[in-house]
Amino acid sequence: MSDVRRIVLVGATGMVGQQVITAAMQRPDVRLTAVSRREVLLPPGARMEVLVSETSHWADAIAAGRPQVVVIALGTTIKAQGGDKAAFRAVDHDLVTAVAKAAKEAGARQLIVVSSVGAAFSSRNFYLSVKGETEDALAKLRFDRLDILQPGLLRGHREGPFRAAEAIGMIVAPVLDVLLMGSLAKYRSIRASALADVILALAGAKVKGRFVHENNEFRRILRH
Repeated sequence: MSDVRRIVLVGATGMVGQQVITAAMQRPDVRLTAVSRREVLLPPGARMEVLVSETSHWADAIAAGRPQVVVIALGTTIKAQGGDKAAFRAVDHDLVTAVAKAAKEAGARQLIVVSSVGAAFSSRNFYLSVKGETEDALAKLRFDRLDILQPGLLRGHREGPFRAAEAIGMIVAPVLDVLLMGSLAKYRSIRASALADVILALAGAKVKGRFVHENNEFRRILRH
C-alpha cells in the first residue's frame, strides 16, 4: 500500500506506548516500529518490529525504521528517580531531545510528543518547567510538523511499582472532570487508549507547523 505510514514509536513499554501498539493493530495503514531499551510486551496478533538497544544506539535504530513519523512517549517522574531532579531531567529533557534529533536526521517529517498540561519553561514547578524547556528545544529542530500533546492525568493500566496517589487520582478523576469547566477543562483526565487514538489520528497530517493540543482539542480530533 502506497499510503502506509511508517511510524517509529519510542517509549513503547509505557502506558501510552502500549496503547499505541494496541490501536495500531487495527490500522492497516500504519507500519509501526518500536525502539526500546528492553523487550516490549506485545498483544496477541501484533505484527510489528521491535528494535532493542541501549539508548546510545537509538539513533541507528530510529534510522533503521525509515520513519515518516516519530512518536515520543517517554517520561518518568521525580519520585520514580528517587527525588533526583537531574536524573528526571536526563530522561524528560536530554533523552527526549536526543531522540527528536535522531528522528530529524533519519528524515522524519513529523514528530509527535507526549508532554503535560501546564508545561512551560517559565513555570515555578520544576517538572512543568523541564517539560516546557523540552517543548521549546523540539520546536527549534524545525520538523515539517510538530504535534505536542498536553494531557492531564492519564488513566489506564501502568506497569511497574504501585503508585497510590496516581491510583486514587484515577478513581476520582471522572468525578472531578465534570467540575473542570471553561479554562480549567484542559486539566481533565484522559484514558491512555484515547490518547493513543489521538496520536494515530494525527500521524501523517499534511498541514505544516507547530501544534499544541490540550483536552478539548483531543475531543475534536477524535470526533473527526
